[in-house]
Amino acid sequence: MTRPANVALVSIFVLVISLPLAANLTGMDGADPVAENREPAAFPTLDGTWRSLRDFPGGLDRWFEDHFGFRSDLVRWDAQSRLFGFDTSPSTAVLRGKDGWLFYADDGATEDVAEAPTLDAGALRNWRTTILAERDWLRSRGTAFVFLMAPDKHVIYPEELPDEVTQAGPVSRTDQVLEALADSGITLDLRPVLLEAKRQERIYHRTDTHWNDRGALVAYQSIIDAVRRQAPLVPPPWPRSDFDAVTRHTRGRDLAGMLGLTRVLSEEDLALVPKRPRQARVVEPPGASPTAEEGLLITEIPGSRFPKAVIVRDSFMTAVVPFLSEHFSRAVYVWQKDFDATTVKEERPDVVIHEIVGRHLYNFIPSPEVVPPIDPQIR
Repeated sequence: MTRPANVALVSIFVLVISLPLAANLTGMDGADPVAENREPAAFPTLDGTWRSLRDFPGGLDRWFEDHFGFRSDLVRWDAQSRLFGFDTSPSTAVLRGKDGWLFYADDGATEDVAEAPTLDAGALRNWRTTILAERDWLRSRGTAFVFLMAPDKHVIYPEELPDEVTQAGPVSRTDQVLEALADSGITLDLRPVLLEAKRQERIYHRTDTHWNDRGALVAYQSIIDAVRRQAPLVPPPWPRSDFDAVTRHTRGRDLAGMLGLTRVLSEEDLALVPKRPRQARVVEPPGASPTAEEGLLITEIPGSRFPKAVIVRDSFMTAVVPFLSEHFSRAVYVWQKDFDATTVKEERPDVVIHEIVGRHLYNFIPSPEVVPPIDPQIR
């Protein structure tokens, strides 16, 4: 190769590797929190302390990785080439299903898909002991209690999983826990009503981990029916006729974000719009949406004399909050897996709902010790 050709090749190489830095220097930030469904790293600060000085190089490295020029384009091109060119998921946390369906494969979900391993006798006894302790403690305080496990998407739509994913056995951990608590009088199995509802319409998002409005409505109606069997002063659930069914075309949702393809994949969101105004308002945090994923979210209905509730929950209750809050003068939503006796003591609710998604049975051990002993003086 001639010297001019070498010079030209080196110049092109230097130009190409300098483009991200040049983009940064000219203000073209490569971060895209919408597409990646996360907040990019912030620029590190120096406040004169030894710790800030020590952490500055690592913080700068993380900031540059998230912000270097054209980063979002490169991430998107890489994800698209894997998903559409090589027919494979760009992330180990997401399974690519059939017909545009995506499934969560992290946080115990893969184990739940395969239904293996099942709970041993000790773990199952621990679940029964904990939930019955919650029930008995709440009953001693005159509080209604419902315990439920939200079904993951693969439980309701197993036919949309990739063909190579097979179930290891006929019994899941959800089956085991519900069977162990069959005589408790406080459990709710949502799977039958959701499986029936899916025969009429799609009730989970294709590009999201969770159920859509139509699935959330079915879950909510069942929850309120279960609550009313113990607390009849809670008003009946709103029927489907109280809502208009609408279809909204939106960007891809949380699973698309895990792939960095929120702006590439789309979602046909099957939503429900209430025909009558909802009365419940978020009072904590001030100004938050009812579907905000906050550690503590409180709704109230001004002037209402409805019962009060505490709901221990995870992300599956997010879409249910706007429906559920219409039935309680004050509803306190606590984002955690274990029971929250402290909040119950502070709030003195009439109803407690404890929800946990099925996959968390593979990575969470309940704690019987968080349930206080029954105080004979409280009735």
